[in-house]
Parts: sequence; structure tokens; C-alpha cells
Amino acid sequence: MSQARWRKSTRSGNNGGACVEVADNLPGVVLVRDTKDRDGGTLTFAPAAWTEFVSLAKRVGPVG
Repeated sequence: MSQARWRKSTRSGNNGGACVEVADNLPGVVLVRDTKDRDGGTLTFAPAAWTEFVSLAKRVGPVG
């Protein structure tokens, strides 16, 4: 996990830090963490599951 290259979404903008970072450079795994608590928990996804989640989020759009 120390090789993870974290990035924020280009859509994060100025939302007061309410966003996540994703590391998708590791083989066979996609990591997700909260930018406000980088040392907290990290979610782990299979690449196919992450791709499906992102696809669904794009179709549904913002919530709230």
C-alpha cells in the first residue's frame, strides 16, 4: 500500500474538503480514502467493482 499514488477527483472543486482520494495504480486493487482523515480507514475495491461504481455514479449524478 505504500506505493499507492493518491489523487482527488477533478470535480472536487471548493467543497470544503468533503471529497475522497483514489489510488488506482496498484495491480488488482483500487483504494479509496477520506481526504479529511487520510490515516483513517481505507476502502478496498476490485477494479471491476470500482469501474461499475463510477459508471453508476456518473449516471445517477450528485445526491443531496
